[in-house]
This record gives sequence, structure tokens and C-alpha cells, in this order.
Amino acid sequence: MNKDKRQQIFQRLKNNNPNPTTELEYSSPFELLIAVILSAQATDVGVNKATKKLYPVANTPQAIFDLGLDKLKSYVKTIGLYNTKAANIIKTCQILIEQHQSQVPQNREDLEALPGVGRKTANVVLNTAFGQPTMAVDTHIFRVSNRTGIAKGKNVVEVEKRLLKFIAEEFMMDAHHWLILHGRYTCIARKPRCGSCIIEDLCEFKQKTSDD
Repeated sequence: MNKDKRQQIFQRLKNNNPNPTTELEYSSPFELLIAVILSAQATDVGVNKATKKLYPVANTPQAIFDLGLDKLKSYVKTIGLYNTKAANIIKTCQILIEQHQSQVPQNREDLEALPGVGRKTANVVLNTAFGQPTMAVDTHIFRVSNRTGIAKGKNVVEVEKRLLKFIAEEFMMDAHHWLILHGRYTCIARKPRCGSCIIEDLCEFKQKTSDD
């Protein structure tokens, strides 16, 4: 795919949704961090249901740490892998309290040192909470990037590096959200809804469908 096509794709995505954002509900960098940890292999809707009950009770590292593991589990037990996620969150809260004055770090190295935080989670937090031009490649972005031809790669790191290289600076801040939403609602996994896709004529996917 050439530079001009990519420019047109992101311009259309921007025109269609000028201010995209995550569908996770949060009101602080810490709340976002916890929501993203919980969201691995889970839906944003499911995470939001759990955090709506958790955050009014505990929404700081100290408050969640003070809840303790068993009480925290009772709030997140509707989410897949909740035992592991709850244990990671308690450990993360302890590290934030002891090493970061209960603040979420604004750099990748410190974020990735937190239990339950990998490269993708760190990128989401850096981009969404702190306005850094990062690219968190999840299954949706990996699929859309490869299927459309925007940035092909064999693994998520390859796709991430190519997206960072190919996407124009003016679109970089919001590109992550545009691609996720496009993959979630239009360029879906089983059968893309090409008939209602705003970038269908620019997309280089060969097996296009008429579905809308």
C-alpha cells in the first residue's frame, strides 16, 4: 500500500470520527490502567460493568491494596482469568505505592515492570492517559492492518513498528482508536462488513464481501 492511500484512509477515519476514544470507562490514569489489565481476553462492556461497582469503593492504589485479594476478586469475578488478574492488580498497586508515590508511571519501562502489564497495555496507557503517540496492537488492529494492507506483519511487534513508520504524524495520536473501532464494528474477524466500510475502495483485501 502506498503513502497516498494510507493518507486517504486515515483522513476518512478522522472525518467519520474526529475524536475517538477508548470504550473503557475511567476517570484517572490509574483507573484506565486497571481497566486495561482487566480487559485482556475480555470485552470492554464486561470490564465496565465490573469497574462501575469497584471504582466507587476503591479507585486508588492504596484503596485497592487495602481491599485485599479476596475482596477484589469479588468485584472482578465476572471477568475471564479474574484470579490471575486480581493477583496482578494487588501486586501492581503495591509497586505503585512503594516505588511511584501511587502515581502511574509515564514511561514504557516502568509500566511494563508492573505485573499484568505487557507492551500492549503500556501502549494503551501511554497513548490514552498521557497523550503519547504510541500504537497498541491488539487482535483487531493486527487483523485490520494485515487485511487492508495498511501495515502487514507476522506478529504484533512487526505490525506496531510498521504502523509507527507509515502513519502520518497528524493521525498518530488517534490512529490506535480508529483501527480498533474499525476492527470491532466493521472489519470484523469472521466476515468483514465491506458493504458498509468507508475505506472499502482503498482497502487491498482481495476477498471483499457485500455484507453491510
